[in-house]
This record gives sequence, C-alpha cells and structure tokens, in this order.
Amino acid sequence: MAWTQDDIDALQTAIGAGVKRVRYSDGSETEYHSLKEMRSLLSEMKASLATKKPVRAFRGAPRSGY
Repeated sequence: MAWTQDDIDALQTAIGAGVKRVRYSDGSETEYHSLKEMRSLLSEMKASLATKKPVRAFRGAPRSGY
C-alpha cells in the first residue's frame, strides 16, 4: 500500500489519543492489537514516505539565434 502523510498523521493521532482503531485516508479502518504494533507500522510508513523521490518537471525553452 502506498502510504500518505495523511495516513501517518492519522496513526500518530491514534497513538497520541491511546486508541487502537484508525481510519485512513482511503476510507479503510484498522484495529491494532498493541501500541508496539502501531509504532512499528508508523516507522515503516515514515521510511516508505522518505524513500520516495520528489517528482520534478523540467520545461525546456527554445533558444533564439540557432
């Protein structure tokens, strides 16, 4: 699954509130067994998001004189 920053925020909010049920940006809902499981997934999410390279768009401009 491709995690988003919204998913990370939702999981962090749940951890901070002490709840084990999280609703993600795609509408799915998951209930976790433990805080340890939630923290482990949070680490995976952050690592996954950090490894994505930003997309850059380059636009060439024609030069005059050629």
